[in-house]
Amino acid sequence: MAKITKEAALLYHSQGKPGKIEVVPTKPYSTQTDLSLAYSPGVAEPCLEIEKDANTAYDYTAKGNLVAVISNGTAVLGLGDIGALAGKPVMEGKGLLFKIYAGIDVFDIEVNEKDPEKFIEAVKAIAPTFGGINLEDIKAPECFEIERRLKEELDIPVMHDDQHGTAIISSAGLLNALEITGKKIEEVKIVVNGAGASASSCTRLYISLGARLENIVMLDSKGVISKARTDLNGEKSYFATERTDIKTLEEAIRGADVFLGLSKGNMLSKDMVKSMAKDPIVFALANPVPEISYEDAMASRPDVLMATGRSDYPNQINNVIGFPYIFRGALDTRATAINEEMKIAAVYAIANLAKQPVPEVVNEAYKVNNFTFGPEYFIPKPVDPRLITEVSMAVAKAAMDSGVARKKIEDWEAYCVRLRELMGYESKLTRQLYETARRDPQRVVFAEGIHPNMLRAAVEAKAEGICHPILLGNDERIQKLADELDLSLEGIEIVNLHHDSEFERRERYARILSEKRARQGATYEECNDKMFERNYFGMMMVETGDADAFITGLYTKYSNTIKVAKEVIGIRSEYKHFGTMHILNSKKGTYFLADTLINRHPSTETLIDVAKLAEQTVRFFNHTPVMAMLSYSNFGSDQEGSPVKVHQAVAYMQENYPELAIDGEMQVNFAMNRELRDKKYPFTRLVGKDVNTLVFPNLSSANSGYKLIQAMCDTELIGPIQMGLNKPIHFTDIESSVRDIVNITAVAVIELL
Repeated sequence: MAKITKEAALLYHSQGKPGKIEVVPTKPYSTQTDLSLAYSPGVAEPCLEIEKDANTAYDYTAKGNLVAVISNGTAVLGLGDIGALAGKPVMEGKGLLFKIYAGIDVFDIEVNEKDPEKFIEAVKAIAPTFGGINLEDIKAPECFEIERRLKEELDIPVMHDDQHGTAIISSAGLLNALEITGKKIEEVKIVVNGAGASASSCTRLYISLGARLENIVMLDSKGVISKARTDLNGEKSYFATERTDIKTLEEAIRGADVFLGLSKGNMLSKDMVKSMAKDPIVFALANPVPEISYEDAMASRPDVLMATGRSDYPNQINNVIGFPYIFRGALDTRATAINEEMKIAAVYAIANLAKQPVPEVVNEAYKVNNFTFGPEYFIPKPVDPRLITEVSMAVAKAAMDSGVARKKIEDWEAYCVRLRELMGYESKLTRQLYETARRDPQRVVFAEGIHPNMLRAAVEAKAEGICHPILLGNDERIQKLADELDLSLEGIEIVNLHHDSEFERRERYARILSEKRARQGATYEECNDKMFERNYFGMMMVETGDADAFITGLYTKYSNTIKVAKEVIGIRSEYKHFGTMHILNSKKGTYFLADTLINRHPSTETLIDVAKLAEQTVRFFNHTPVMAMLSYSNFGSDQEGSPVKVHQAVAYMQENYPELAIDGEMQVNFAMNRELRDKKYPFTRLVGKDVNTLVFPNLSSANSGYKLIQAMCDTELIGPIQMGLNKPIHFTDIESSVRDIVNITAVAVIELL
């Protein structure tokens, strides 16, 4: 992990707009009508509805997706009592995490009040604003009373994350670590170093999961908490041990199975770890310096299972794995509380997730080949996209089962889809693609079987049920790569086109291709040589019916692949050109961009073909095309250069397709802004319509356009989608992700249905 300097941290928080969060309007506000609806007089109507029924506040306001992150700054991270205002950057950071991981909006509120009673009253007074309250960085023992009172006196979920967040994540880790070591929670001896809010909550949750109080020893700054001591408050008294033979950590840890550290750095020595029982579990969670370093713990003995609070070591106990999704499930059921049942449901959901195969996005984020359940991976990573569904749904179900939910979720599949869409992990379009492809999966050839992303995509596409993959490449190398990536190739065909067993097929393909292209100067010998190239061989598989579709491009230049496609597959008879399209899924809608890959400097005739192909492709995806043909000029204002080609193409399209909503040439701002376009150019065919299809004047603008959007915006791109070849031959980008390839595979399959 890169070292964070003071200068870098201050610059991060101060550059641009100071702070880390902002308020963004969710409704239109550009017209007087919009403003009248947003405020006076329109706003009176929802006010009156809420006056009649307070529950309708969830329908007419942001309450149902709004959490307050509230602190008095008395226990900020490892900084201690620095005051409410000084803790504001932390509260803003918590708000950022709520938003990026669970789509939850946050107001951070810093209350300058240390008196628990006054603090409670302040929070109660503002509680109607929110759907939930996240208490943060409040020191013990006051935090216990504050949370208890607010949970009793408010009808919305309240959780002090410093207590319960760490408890939930560490509990999930503990269950999995115990499973790996073959130990039972009710039998293990646990030592807890630290007696603050987090330590107390962790230990109580362990007990709820089956740990026995008599097997637990807790220590504070004065040593072992035992019944012989007279300086214990009520919370510590609960954990006081009957044992009188131990007073120090060194004595307490001998023979222990589990160490939980929630204290300060360098409290646990190598010798102490060596004195623990077989297969010891060490959770050293002090931050930024753990009770024992990962290196020292692992060096002390080879059988240790280690977790820390740091992201640069395996098994990070990170609260962000829990709190966003716990509140998500609570908010979506309009729960009146976050109770023990909901917390335990979160524990098991997190624990079970670590045992499932890890999505490629997680491996890519951490630059590893694969994570597999075991000593170095028994807690899910914070970037795992499945957390939003697995944990939120488990918590929501527990809220309903335990009777604190005011809103029932009836369709769990639809709820799962909504959560994925909320976080951009899935869109309606990609879901429809997969569902359609599953109806009749086809034989799809993947050209670069030895490429990790192509191999993963083939395996994932098979797992999704959208195709029967065929991998081209050296079978031994592919199997070796699959073993390294922990991928199963069961049911996946591998074709080594260089192998002697493919001799007859190479000859047959060469004969067919040479006969097909005899009038273009092709000879049998030349075609036979080409059959040792994966693009020629793979496309001939499709051409001859040995396969149904072909995916290529990760290792090959577009120009070479395009040439092969024209030779082997050919362009549809009604066209002289073919092209590609990218589909852009955004919050504003779905947009279709062409031609993003094939035609460098298109003529008028090429633009006409691209426009016709784009119109058909948009309809293929169940959208009605509203097309703008783009240029740097508007409607003939420039009589020279490339705008003339676009102008002529538009004229042809309008004459031959009078019912099609297409116009141009026009600048992209007029294409995308209906009001601006309609006011300045009321004669267009697009009046009153929102454009969803953009045909660019050349490859440079189209390719740059979609890549600029991809780089700057949080949107989903599907493509490139081939338009105009006789059979489904699709080209990927060299930087295509596994998901990109699977999406294109689904498109290829659907073309055949």
